[in-house]
Amino acid sequence: MYLTRKGQSPRQAHVNIPSGLYEEEHGRKGFAGPASHLYRMHPPTNWLRIDGPCRPRAFQCHDLTPPDFFSKEDRPVEILRSPDVRVHISRRKETMPYYFRNADGDEVHFVHKGRGLLETDYGVLSYEPGDYLVIPKGTTYRTVVEEGPGVVLIIETHGPVMLPERGLLGQHALFDPEVLVVPELPTPAKNKGQHEWELRIKRDGTYTKVFYPFSPLDVVGWKGEVWPTKLNVRDFRPVTSPRYHLPPSVHATFQAGGVWISTFAPRPLESEPGALKIPFYHRNTDFDEVLFYHKGNFFSRSGIHPGTLTLHPQGIHHGPHPGAVEASQTQTQTNEVAVMVESRRPFHVMLEAEAVELKNYSMSWSTT
Repeated sequence: MYLTRKGQSPRQAHVNIPSGLYEEEHGRKGFAGPASHLYRMHPPTNWLRIDGPCRPRAFQCHDLTPPDFFSKEDRPVEILRSPDVRVHISRRKETMPYYFRNADGDEVHFVHKGRGLLETDYGVLSYEPGDYLVIPKGTTYRTVVEEGPGVVLIIETHGPVMLPERGLLGQHALFDPEVLVVPELPTPAKNKGQHEWELRIKRDGTYTKVFYPFSPLDVVGWKGEVWPTKLNVRDFRPVTSPRYHLPPSVHATFQAGGVWISTFAPRPLESEPGALKIPFYHRNTDFDEVLFYHKGNFFSRSGIHPGTLTLHPQGIHHGPHPGAVEASQTQTQTNEVAVMVESRRPFHVMLEAEAVELKNYSMSWSTT
């Protein structure tokens, strides 16, 4: 296909949208592929009702009580699943009494609340709110809780987690790889009377328990290219444009095959007169989109609070809530922090998440 144009539309997308019209992006490959922009007389989210599963959904993760909240022996709760990625919530109050190894995939832990240590084969990483902890498949680790209960979003991917290609932006865009934290090897601990250490291995969704007469974390040195790491959102520096609203794909932080993890961090808003300052309406044609809201004022959404998670499926529109476009005209800065997880193949909502669903979220755009 080739670029063409019909009817009433501006010369550039996201700039000088005709008064009284609403811009919608119909794109492929997320926000990185070919796209068209349609200029409508009504917001495409101003529906009367939705019957069927392809509807925007929201969940209050603070109200979840995962198994690891009640017992230090138990695991987090799975809330979303696709063939490429699984999303869990942990609210651990106590240190894990066992070590864990995931043989099914990589894990990315985003810390919403809580402080402590992640002990691994490769050494120790401290964690605090706003940290991403990237744990490669097959790594042995355990979580040591120092301040809890925590709230941790766990993203389990089947493909290896990597840094996205930055293209013309260069390898130092968004964050310099130098800010990725390398684990520190501690001095090997003595047994101190302990006679048995437990390791639990997850493979194909089932668990195997292995018992050792010594700690599984007895590594005294390592070298190589596979190791866990930490990135805090305060070190994330968004790409911005004063004259043009950039798509969410510019905030891509990690990639794992058909899964993208992006970070929305505080940034200056567009200052050019006529430039769109707020996310445009769009239909997710090739990706399901999940947003976890960490902190701040989510100015394109109303009724959304820290700890909320939303799901926008492929095929149905979403965009700014009513009044957000007008309210954005007087703002110069965002102060929100949120994590976006996009899956090429559709998410399925687990029963545990339905118990904390905000049932009226799909109608929160309606003005009728």
